[in-house]
Amino acid sequence: MKRIGIFVFILLACCCAAMAEQPEWTYPLPPEILANNEGYITLANKEVLLDADYAPQDLEKLAVRNVVDDPVRKAVNDALVTMFADAEENGYKLYVKSAYRSYQTQHTMYFNRLEKNNGKDDGWVSYPGASDHQTGLGIDVLNYAWTKKEGMNEKFALEDEAKWMAENCWDYGFVIRYMEDKEEITQINYEPWHLRYVGPEVAKYMQEMHYCLEEFTQEWQAYIEEYEANGGDFNQLLKERAAIEATVIGYSEDGEEEVSLSHNFY
Repeated sequence: MKRIGIFVFILLACCCAAMAEQPEWTYPLPPEILANNEGYITLANKEVLLDADYAPQDLEKLAVRNVVDDPVRKAVNDALVTMFADAEENGYKLYVKSAYRSYQTQHTMYFNRLEKNNGKDDGWVSYPGASDHQTGLGIDVLNYAWTKKEGMNEKFALEDEAKWMAENCWDYGFVIRYMEDKEEITQINYEPWHLRYVGPEVAKYMQEMHYCLEEFTQEWQAYIEEYEANGGDFNQLLKERAAIEATVIGYSEDGEEEVSLSHNFY
């Protein structure tokens, strides 16, 4: 019979004892996601600006139908491949019209728009640093006919492809970044073509709660503040959970067979 070394139990006992001192984590999503180490829930808007030199490190060429040379982050590419294939199986052919944009590109677009509109910000082009596209996680997805239009507007929502995306994008980790009834919060016009990758768990939760990214961000940040006000230490919680979730290697009595123990939980 395999026997795991005593050090395994000591490690687990120490970790569990330390976690017992933390308040109970009751938020619907695990703390690892809210730590945002991958940047998937990064918010960019007029109040939360990205640095001018910010650029994702894992940008790569689009692997799906597109009419641009813009790159995207790897997780977005992987999700798009699956989503585009499923859309096509259901009779919908999707195209990416815009993906990652640098701060400099957004700066040019924004001030060109202002000049065109006599200095008025009409809510169609984000302020430099406020663009979801700069995260490398925001993409504009359209049908072929709309890729040929010079200007985009909310009427795209009437297209079958837009309806399919609105109903199904959440399953692939995307949300509609600028929703029709959230314009007052996002300060951006309704854009049924603009998808934002946040990961499957977050997308599902945001869909259930009907949250835009601003609302979700406000909620989870407030939860962490409350957690720490009640005596918790968020960073320490992450370390403790990582220690317990790590695979620990032990040996059988004869020293030949390895035994692994992995404790995973939310």
